[in-house]
Amino acid sequence: MANRYLHNVQGLFDTIAPNYDRMNNIISLGTHRHWRKQTMAQIHLAPDAHVLDLCCGTGDWTIALARELQPTGEVIGLDFSAPMLKLAQQKVAQQHVADRVWLRRGNAMHLPFKDNTFDLVTIGFGLRNLPDKAQALAEIYRVLKPGARLVCLETSQPDQPLIKPVWQWYFTKVVPLFGRLFAHQYQEYSYLQETTRHFASYQQLAQMFKTAGFQNVHYQRFNFGAAAAHFGTKEAD
Repeated sequence: MANRYLHNVQGLFDTIAPNYDRMNNIISLGTHRHWRKQTMAQIHLAPDAHVLDLCCGTGDWTIALARELQPTGEVIGLDFSAPMLKLAQQKVAQQHVADRVWLRRGNAMHLPFKDNTFDLVTIGFGLRNLPDKAQALAEIYRVLKPGARLVCLETSQPDQPLIKPVWQWYFTKVVPLFGRLFAHQYQEYSYLQETTRHFASYQQLAQMFKTAGFQNVHYQRFNFGAAAAHFGTKEAD
């Protein structure tokens, strides 16, 4: 069942890849870039760090991480969608960071890397689309070096009484309509708003981090809770 679900989601992202960046800008009203910038401000990378960016999509966060590194460091961007990775490769070349970026197709729930490999793992707007989130977190924990961090930037749900109904209306009604108007992909964006609405709350995601073994778990919320960055550290030796 999980494999079939993953295959279906992969097909969806293959389909929306050409419009992905444009639609992200429209749906988030451009604020997703601010969320990533604010999250990056809390990440302090050594210039020779080895970083894994999971569910990297078209590579925006991969490139932002690469800009913090010298050629002695590297960022591996992993995604299951070949069309997404093709677009990411074009961006990497345009931004002149190909000397420190490797793009690879793979499954975030079964990472093709050795234990204790990375100084940082990031995952942006991808965890909610994985059928087994606990397995993905366990794999991330495995490949992180002791004392290294996971940073997860995800959509979330506001809990303020005045904001929550507006947020629900926007995602249930407006987002699919945008998908139809701007990308002619109503069904695909109906699915994406469902994954957003039914994803774990920021408190639940923090608990999932702790259950996976992460320490010093904390989070930062954005836009009244429409998104949140979660941070967790692998236990040091």
